[in-house]
Amino acid sequence: METINGKAGRGKLFWIGWVLSILPVLMLLFSATGKFLKPDGIEEGVKAIGWRMDQLTGLGIVELSSTILYLIPKTAVLGAILLTAYMGGAVATHVRVSEPFYFQVLLGVLIWLGLWLRDARLRDLLPLRN
Repeated sequence: METINGKAGRGKLFWIGWVLSILPVLMLLFSATGKFLKPDGIEEGVKAIGWRMDQLTGLGIVELSSTILYLIPKTAVLGAILLTAYMGGAVATHVRVSEPFYFQVLLGVLIWLGLWLRDARLRDLLPLRN
């Protein structure tokens, strides 16, 4: 893996990428936990966006498993793809009920930006151009 200076190792981009990756991961883990634990007061919000309570466990499994794949370096790209699809569903859900969807878009951007910064192979595939 190359750093900003082109030297092998884990340089600034790698660590900045992990910081940016951890932010959406923490939010997704919190969200998945809520889907499993179903705390008091969640039912009203779930019904407001058109979901049923019995659907939460399945959504939580998808969210948690995709997030775990994203955290493992060898499966991070697959995890990012699955989380992008999950965020697309979240955006569609919020658009359908006329709620703001910017947060879900921001999570998707952070997922890919964090991965791009921490994985030199991805930067080689998707280089920034002058």
